[in-house]
Amino acid sequence: MKAFYTVLFCVLLLGCGDKKENDNRTYLPSSNGNLNTISIVADNIVWEGEVGEAIRGIFAAPVNGLPTEEPMFNMKQIPTQVFDGFAARSRIVLKIEKGNVETTTKIVHEAFAKPQTVAVVGGKTDEDIIAQLKTNKDKIIEAFTQEEVKEKLRRINLSPLSDKDIENQLGITIDIPSAYKVGKSEDEFFWIRKSLSNTKTIDLMLYTVPIKTISKGDSTIVDIVKMRNEITKTKIPGEDDIYMEVEDAYVPSMFETVIDDKAAYEVRGMWVMNGFTMAGPFITYAIEDKVNNRYVVADGYVYAPSLEKRDYIFELEAMIKSIDIK
Repeated sequence: MKAFYTVLFCVLLLGCGDKKENDNRTYLPSSNGNLNTISIVADNIVWEGEVGEAIRGIFAAPVNGLPTEEPMFNMKQIPTQVFDGFAARSRIVLKIEKGNVETTTKIVHEAFAKPQTVAVVGGKTDEDIIAQLKTNKDKIIEAFTQEEVKEKLRRINLSPLSDKDIENQLGITIDIPSAYKVGKSEDEFFWIRKSLSNTKTIDLMLYTVPIKTISKGDSTIVDIVKMRNEITKTKIPGEDDIYMEVEDAYVPSMFETVIDDKAAYEVRGMWVMNGFTMAGPFITYAIEDKVNNRYVVADGYVYAPSLEKRDYIFELEAMIKSIDIK
C-alpha cells in the first residue's frame, strides 16, 4: 500500500512529472478491462450518494443516435481502500477524492498501468465534486474516448484488412479488421461489410464528394443528409426499388470534430429502408480535404435487430478515426 500512496501523491500533486521523468519511471504493468468500461474509484458512501448519482447521470447517459437507450460507458465501482494491485490496472479510471484535498480535476496517463487514462476529481464536499464533474465532463469523456479508440485500433491492427485499392482510389489509409470484406468497389466508392449472422451486418461506405457538396452554416446537416440519401439510393439499392434513407422522424445530431488534423462533421442518426421493414443507427463523418478540394466521407451503419448496438457503432467510429489522407 505504501507504493500505492506514493504513486497517488504523484498523480494528485505533480501530475506524474514531465515526459522525461515518465520515461525513467519503473516498469508499469499492462492495463486491462472491457472496452468502454470505467472503473469508478470512490468510497461506498460517496458512490451511493449524490456524487454517485451525478456520475451515473453523466457517464451512463444514453448514446446519441441509437434506437434504444444504451449507456455511453459501463461502470464498475471500486472502493478506495481496495484500489491497488490488479484493481488499479483498469484502462480508464475515474477517481473521486473527497476531504482535505484540492478542488480540481486532473487527467493523467499511465499512472498505475500502461496504457491508461485516469481522471482525478477532488473536492472538500459533495457539492464541490459534483460541480467539478459537470464543469469538466466533456474533457473527461473526450480523454476516455480517445483512450478507448486507441485500444480498439490496437486490437484491429492485430489482424488488419489489406486492401490497396482504397489507398490507390481514394488517397487514404484506414484501419479495418480482416473480418470485414469488400462488398462493392467501383467509381471510387467502397462498400465494406462484416457479417454478424446470416442477416445482421456492420457496414462501412467510403467515398469522396466535391467540397461544394456541403455548405457551411445552417444547411450543413441538410446537405449531408441529402448527400447520404443519394449515395445509398444509387450505390446500394435493393430489389423492387427498395433503398436506404435517413429516418425523417428521428432528427440526426451533428457535431464538429477533427480527424487527421482536419476539420470534420460528425452526424449520428437512424436509417430506414424505403419499401421494407428494416432500420438501424448510422454514423457519418465528412472530413474536409482542402488540398484536394473535396470531402472524404466515411459512413458506417448497423443492422442488428434485437442486439445492443453501442459497441458496433463504436467499432465503426474507431475505424473512421484512423483515416489518414495522403
